[in-house]
Amino acid sequence: MAESKYLNDKVIVALDVNSKEKALNLARMLSGSDCWLKVGLELYALSGLSLIDEFKKLGFPIFLDLKLHDIPTTVEKALRVLTASGVDMINVHCSGGYEMMARAAEVCHRAGKKIIGVTVLTSIGEQELPTIGVRASAADQVVTLAELAKKADLDGVVASAQEARILRQKCGEEFLLVTPGIRPAGSEKNDQVRVLTPSEALKAGSSYLVVGRPITMAENPREALERLWDEA
Repeated sequence: MAESKYLNDKVIVALDVNSKEKALNLARMLSGSDCWLKVGLELYALSGLSLIDEFKKLGFPIFLDLKLHDIPTTVEKALRVLTASGVDMINVHCSGGYEMMARAAEVCHRAGKKIIGVTVLTSIGEQELPTIGVRASAADQVVTLAELAKKADLDGVVASAQEARILRQKCGEEFLLVTPGIRPAGSEKNDQVRVLTPSEALKAGSSYLVVGRPITMAENPREALERLWDEA
């Protein structure tokens, strides 16, 4: 159990639910498990930052997953507001460019928050990249954007665990790799394309694993969190 709790602090549970009540109930069930919570667009649209204080009182580190992507000044001003809350980590889209990321990093670091960049969404497969004007492979595009993020002083990136090993080689051991698309062995992929199991992702070099439905849709979310490591 001690090892399991240690691994839990590498898990970010995605609270992609359609009500504040569901989010708070899940948080209460997971309290004390050492995991993080992720507040994404749906929950943010429902509650703004109002739930952050509630989650912090329950002892959770918070990843605010809004994937900001706009002109540098707009992102900078938005982050001044967001970093005044209790969030611990925020993200932007790497495709917003160097200047946007550099200014985002300055604001977040001044506030003592982590800032990471989204590379290629894990719902996008190789066949879709040309339709959005990307001629590189998914892995090459991820590396290009991650290296730009590191140059802009971001703390890390969001990327598929399938690219974690090469990102470790290119960006170093201290660079955070936050990997969605994590599915326990035998579970459904849903709308994720580039996926790995929890143990595969950690072995590949992931820093944090984002897990949603396998935990939040389970009859007992706390047990589902612990069962992530059954195949580890």
